Amino acid sequence: MNTKIKNAFKYAFPYTIPIFAGFWFLGLTYGIYMNVSGFSFWYPLLMSITIFGGSLEFIAVSMLLAPFAPLQVFIMTLMIQARHLFYGISMLDKYKDTGWKKPYLIFGMCDETFSINYTANIPKDIDRSWFYFFVTLLNHFYWVSGATIGGIVGGLFTFNTEGLEFVMTAMFLVIFLEQWLKEKRHISEWTGLAASIVCLLVFGADNFLIPTMICVLIVLTALNKPLEKKGEL
Repeated sequence: MNTKIKNAFKYAFPYTIPIFAGFWFLGLTYGIYMNVSGFSFWYPLLMSITIFGGSLEFIAVSMLLAPFAPLQVFIMTLMIQARHLFYGISMLDKYKDTGWKKPYLIFGMCDETFSINYTANIPKDIDRSWFYFFVTLLNHFYWVSGATIGGIVGGLFTFNTEGLEFVMTAMFLVIFLEQWLKEKRHISEWTGLAASIVCLLVFGADNFLIPTMICVLIVLTALNKPLEKKGEL
């Protein structure tokens, strides 16, 4: 490893340490959840390598257990991961001229990696493309290793895992609370809550999620410009 690569790794690694703790906890939980759902450790290993989307991977467990519904899976996946389209637009200039690393940087741009690579103050003596690469690679490794170990541990030990699937609900609840704390008027949160309740009553517990997402998208798109003018978004 030459000096340029080594320096980039040393500078990138400390940025990823907080991500390591969170990814390992959620990754272990995800691996155990897959195991108790009837899947061997190969499933969380391969899915964490190829999908690398925490919330989507948790939901993929129920998708694999449900009847074959490719259209519903496609729409669900698109709605959950659509935010990465905006991440990509924000990183166009930063990922320019990164050479062979660019495809992997695009693939591995999760929420946490985007936050680090977009906001990090990189010194001139550190190669930017290698810094971006190591941040992405390390975060990816944390998630894959956590999910794989969770899948193995879940099969080696017998313990009560009742309620473990609630981790997915808890994760989305934390995301909701973070969004609540960031906004002043809570327009998007109240929209999501109202749409969820209405669609739950209309479509039932098994079919309300996609209509809810569509309603939220339509309402927030319609309110986007008025709220921007008032400075509430």
